[in-house]
Amino acid sequence: MRQRSLTLIFISGLIGLLSWVFTPLAVAITQIQLSDISYKDCPPELAQGTVISSGSTFANCFIVTGKANNSTYKTVYDADIFGRIYDANNDPILQNRTRLGSIPEIPPGVSNFELRISVPANQPTPLKLKQFKAAGFSGKVRR
Repeated sequence: MRQRSLTLIFISGLIGLLSWVFTPLAVAITQIQLSDISYKDCPPELAQGTVISSGSTFANCFIVTGKANNSTYKTVYDADIFGRIYDANNDPILQNRTRLGSIPEIPPGVSNFELRISVPANQPTPLKLKQFKAAGFSGKVRR
């Protein structure tokens, strides 16, 4: 009886140890500070024939640029970029949408990023870029 109890305790402990060893590490969300946000016209090869998602309205193509500050010591992956973009009349460019795109990989420190956006041709410029931030993961996310 005692031998059986010790065997059960040993097996239970071994299963607990193995489940701890083979459990994937939690991947934490890391906030990334974005700065020096500006925009420029797309090069002609990217801008040609640009339309908005409905496909019915012509659009202007712009590249949003800035700096991403990863203050951690680890590379951040799949960082979603959030922000608000308004036209010259303070009308939103992307109605009810704050996720603008993503940055595949941000190494520790400050690095540059670019994001392509399409703006309906009837919305006047200059654009106003506000509340930009990003959040990514400290490990690669499997999809």
